[in-house]
Amino acid sequence: MRLAPHALPAAAGLVIACGGQKASAPVVRLGGAGDTVASSYGEVSQGVWLGGDRWAVLAPADQAVAVVDFARRKIGQLGGANGKESRNPSTLFRAGDTLYVSDWGLRRTSLWTLDGRFVRSVPAADALRGVLARARDGAGRFYFEVAQRAGPDGQGNRDSAAVVRTGPALEHPDTLVRLAPLDIAQIESESGRRFERRVFSGADCWGVLPDGSVWVARVYDNRVDWRDPKGTWTRGKALPDRVLEVTRYDRELFLRRFPPELRSTAEQLPFAPVKPPFEAGFTSPAGEVWLEKSRAPADSARRYHVVDRQGKLIREIQLTGRGRILAVGEGVVLAAEPSREGARLLRVALPAAAAIH
Repeated sequence: MRLAPHALPAAAGLVIACGGQKASAPVVRLGGAGDTVASSYGEVSQGVWLGGDRWAVLAPADQAVAVVDFARRKIGQLGGANGKESRNPSTLFRAGDTLYVSDWGLRRTSLWTLDGRFVRSVPAADALRGVLARARDGAGRFYFEVAQRAGPDGQGNRDSAAVVRTGPALEHPDTLVRLAPLDIAQIESESGRRFERRVFSGADCWGVLPDGSVWVARVYDNRVDWRDPKGTWTRGKALPDRVLEVTRYDRELFLRRFPPELRSTAEQLPFAPVKPPFEAGFTSPAGEVWLEKSRAPADSARRYHVVDRQGKLIREIQLTGRGRILAVGEGVVLAAEPSREGARLLRVALPAAAAIH
């Protein structure tokens, strides 16, 4: 296998965007200890605060959405252990007093009360090629991330995805913003030419507030832009970050995720030269954006940049240990930490200076 000899403009732009600025906001360090609930899930990828002591979490590899109650120190599957309203959940989000679970296996988005009762479901729309909702605003409009068709050789992945908004009945789809194209490499192999996304490359993140404001974290420019309900854009300021090279140890850790029989195939994947400035993003109840920053293998804490509605960095949160923050509530965060038995879920209090106000 060989990579086509063409330039890497995305990676070069990333190096420029992340270069050597010093932190310009207060740093809040959180310990890795807090109220803990153990789970048997291998990995928890998302969380949503349901109010009080309760949170919803997504474990896609276990095909489960669970409700965690820290007051009772219990965790239970949404809809019960034998629930039929979920098969392959891929995304969950909250809008008002409703929890939404998008399920690619059932090709629908289901609606639940915050106390875990199934209400109804919304089928996937053919006009959106079956793409499922990722957010909803206070006016009942749904938001989707619609990518171009990849095609048999993956060439379509070179084109930008779009954030699309529809009405409550999934009518009148409207493109709000184009996202940055993925960092793709052309690969030549015995089976022919194909395009693959570089391992450790980044992607734009986005979210929606109840009033219809949309934020977009730009991975190549390392900033957060905002679109207000009237459609006016505010360009955020570049965030201060280190440039982190993808090391041989990073590659080894990635390959260990695969069973031995698949590692030779995984070794042929292209790798990005540097890590993106952030790996994920979500919105707090106060309407702030939390960006999970990339980390080096030797880092003792995971960093989060908290950005306001003007695109300005207002604080940095550091979580010590191996855990990562999934969601924010009023004065607390929900974190997941790997263990041999399964992911441990931790509720960690925010200091008063960093708490939601």
